[in-house]
Amino acid sequence: MTPFLDALAHAAAGAEQAEAAFRQEVAARAKALEQERAFAFRRLNFMRAIAAVIAAAEDEKSAIASAQDVMREKLGWAAESEARAETLAQFVPVVRAAFATLAPPEAEEEELDVGAALSRFESWYSATHPQPFWVVFETYMPETPRVDF
Repeated sequence: MTPFLDALAHAAAGAEQAEAAFRQEVAARAKALEQERAFAFRRLNFMRAIAAVIAAAEDEKSAIASAQDVMREKLGWAAESEARAETLAQFVPVVRAAFATLAPPEAEEEELDVGAALSRFESWYSATHPQPFWVVFETYMPETPRVDF
């Protein structure tokens, strides 16, 4: 080939490589944004269910018990284990913070920043488990057919 065709071929190959790299970056960024969106909606829906039972609770102790029941139900935890018990215990500060914000003014206000408490829980979970907490919601639960006799 002539030198100018070699230069054009080299430029075309470089452009092809740049496009492929860009497409990989876009795909990776889209996947990260997709996971971020999914986690945000899981967080919202989960905390919405937690807030509903906390708001109906008469005291902090019943709020914690109700929130832990919701957590077990949402995650499909029928049996207890040491890891599950630890996760439930680590979630208690989030419940206390939420209860303090939803409880009547005479309630003891331990911490009002539910977001910070939830963030600390998520950080603890990520540090002690191989994936973020919100991935637990991805566990496939097969549908059980309902049979009437």
